[in-house]
Amino acid sequence: MSELRVENVCLRYESPDRESFLAVDNVSLTVQDGEFVAIVGPSGCGKSSLLFMVNGIAKRTSGVIRLGSAVVAGPSPSRALVFQEFALLPWRSIIRNVEFGLELMGVDKSRRREVAMTNLALVGLAQFENHLPHQLSGGMRQRVGIARALSVQPDILLMDEPFGALDAQTRQVMGTELLRIWERSRTKIIFVTHDIDEAIYLADRIIIMSASPGRIIDEIEVNLPRPRVGLTRSDPRFAKLHDRIWKVLESEVQESLARQFASNGK
Repeated sequence: MSELRVENVCLRYESPDRESFLAVDNVSLTVQDGEFVAIVGPSGCGKSSLLFMVNGIAKRTSGVIRLGSAVVAGPSPSRALVFQEFALLPWRSIIRNVEFGLELMGVDKSRRREVAMTNLALVGLAQFENHLPHQLSGGMRQRVGIARALSVQPDILLMDEPFGALDAQTRQVMGTELLRIWERSRTKIIFVTHDIDEAIYLADRIIIMSASPGRIIDEIEVNLPRPRVGLTRSDPRFAKLHDRIWKVLESEVQESLARQFASNGK
């Protein structure tokens, strides 16, 4: 295990039929072993782009990203990504979906099954190993995605609004489940979300990004005791953190909306 260091990273999209677009501008960030970091910001601020650069599926324009001593130059099992969409292979059973990353790594069949079953048990789905994805609820499918990511034993788990497609009740349950899994595995996590409450409930530290181009404009330590089950804005400590984050975000959200309206009016 080793810390993640994002150093002065920029991402500029180039297109032959339009001007270049600066999505992420001079972002620096460190994530320590065992740390749970949430990223919030207006739509289009580059949160997902930053995650994709850390994963290696998007190539940064400048700056450097290191996991330990290794420079990120492309995708690797050491950096597992969980998407908002369930992204399961519909023709494969649940256990074979969880085995998929290990299969790509060349792990032998008996070891693949052992690791997959361990991680299905960790997310509470061992009894569904032979089901197909369409036979599971949305929350259960997302747990399969988490089990698949954990099976490759990543140094860091990257989560791009993983509960965004779920209803409010399932989303809350999944947050609690994710914390239970994290507390057992202690894999460091970067979690992208639009939901301030979710960020406070889950994270050790919250990174706030500006409207596009995305820059880090604030970092807030969440000094609330764990476990946080039942903690809501009715708690003065929670409410104080929420208000502080929203005050930082409010002008950025307004600026982002103004840009969208201006763009649509052209």
